[in-house]
Amino acid sequence: MTVIDHRHWARYLQLAVDERREVQGIGAQIDGLPLDDAYAIQDALVAEKMFAGDSLAGAKLGLTSKAKQEQMGVDEPAYGWVPASSVLGAHADVDVCELIHPRVEPEFVFLIGDDLSGADCTADQVLDATERVVGGIEVIDSRYEAFKFTLPDVIADNTSAARALIGDQGIAPGDADLTTVECTFSVDGEVKGTATGAALLGDPAECVAMLVRHLARKDRGLRAGWLVLAGAPLGAEPLGVGTVATASYSHFGDVVARGV
Repeated sequence: MTVIDHRHWARYLQLAVDERREVQGIGAQIDGLPLDDAYAIQDALVAEKMFAGDSLAGAKLGLTSKAKQEQMGVDEPAYGWVPASSVLGAHADVDVCELIHPRVEPEFVFLIGDDLSGADCTADQVLDATERVVGGIEVIDSRYEAFKFTLPDVIADNTSAARALIGDQGIAPGDADLTTVECTFSVDGEVKGTATGAALLGDPAECVAMLVRHLARKDRGLRAGWLVLAGAPLGAEPLGVGTVATASYSHFGDVVARGV
């Protein structure tokens, strides 16, 4: 059985970020990458960032809509982390020269008010622990060649995390049925799609509960004060210099990312 050096591959991915260049997928180089090893590489990658002086702002899910799963050719969600250095405001410029091949996608964002953990976590418990739900835009930036990857590869790469724009409006979790909150995503004035929270595997709060149950496998949980990106209800679009992406939410207001 091949022993996978998690720290080596974490440094491999971090060097790709630092040098702003795409690299070959890990699984193709070692004849397959088990999910447990992929998450271990992700942990080592995040540890590298923390050692360099960053901190955690929260956690994230990727591939929680059928649109995203079909776009990327996978069939289950992935889980990752949000570094504090990546968090931006509701209307923000994104320096695309710092990234490799950035794309943007709308996000449902949970602002966690109370610690949350447990292998049996439910959507109702997520809502009880959530202070507010707001809109967002995530800038994803896979480090892999041609933005193509397997599920284990994207997990190792911290689910392509790059930047996260967090809305300054929102609602208390009991103020509306999150499955009916509508998002319209536009790029340079052209509507790319419209979806509701139900696109996130039926319920955004259940997506967060899935994350909590996943973290419980390693005796981890969500902390009060963290944010959680619950996933994108629509597919991602390229972000270039001059591109303006707008996510308009029925209950959360607008979030706008501009490539510079």
